[in-house]
Amino acid sequence: MSQQPNTGGALVPLSPTIRACLWMIGAIVSFTSMAIAGRAVSLDLDTFEIMMYRSLIGVVIVISIATAAGTLQQVRAQKLGLHFIRNISHFAGQNLWFYSITVIPLAQVFALEFTSPLWVMLLAPFVLGERLTKTQVIAAVIGFVGILIVTRPSPETFHIGLVTAALAAIGFAGSAVFTRKLTRTETITCILFYLTVMQALMGIAFAGFDGDIALPTAANVPWVVVIAVAGLVAHFCLTTALSLAPATIVMPIDFARLPVIAIVGMLIYAEALDPFVLLGAVLIFGANYFNIWSSTRK
Repeated sequence: MSQQPNTGGALVPLSPTIRACLWMIGAIVSFTSMAIAGRAVSLDLDTFEIMMYRSLIGVVIVISIATAAGTLQQVRAQKLGLHFIRNISHFAGQNLWFYSITVIPLAQVFALEFTSPLWVMLLAPFVLGERLTKTQVIAAVIGFVGILIVTRPSPETFHIGLVTAALAAIGFAGSAVFTRKLTRTETITCILFYLTVMQALMGIAFAGFDGDIALPTAANVPWVVVIAVAGLVAHFCLTTALSLAPATIVMPIDFARLPVIAIVGMLIYAEALDPFVLLGAVLIFGANYFNIWSSTRK
């Protein structure tokens, strides 16, 4: 257990909230690293190739950790159809995300990514049988206004990257809904195993469709490894943080990803800080937070 010294020199445990904050710092660093690495390899590898290499490395990591932890026997084949639907949704979303980060400012991609919980809200009644509440409808409307502010749809501001980023959020939402359904019967090891194996096969199929799969250059290999490791670490950190503290605490910390990536985009890629993107993102965050606060206040 994490500890910190008190004034008397003895060690006292860190509170769950502080530990959740530390895990969220890990998630923010991981998500940001994945975006930087994705841009770095995008000149030599297409999105399907990036996903293929990421997933192949992920297979090795998941099997190694599961073997060491003694949980590999938890992998079973009872829900393969549901695993497939979950993974095709995530595969599509992740490919669209990798494309988006190469063609529009990183802050715009991250802002639109934060709409994913709103799509989860709208998909849950159909997939999980959960009732859509009045609060959720209000949150969805506020979030949609935020989307309009971020994208400002018009002939002058339109870019296909805005569409792919928005669609990526829907893909992530579908993945989240079906993951929630899977967790009712399947273990995390089983879900992660099929996540990496199925998406590795999808990556091979789509990357090799044209008969030409590019190999990463020596300079790109470290970036590919960063993408694979950062993706797994980010979601592990986020899940761990949510197990330690309520979503009402974790979500505001997760939102710090936006100003962080906006600063990274400005310093590394000379991307201008767009006040409309930040304003729209605040509305999207507010819609998500309003929904979580309303559902947990009792």
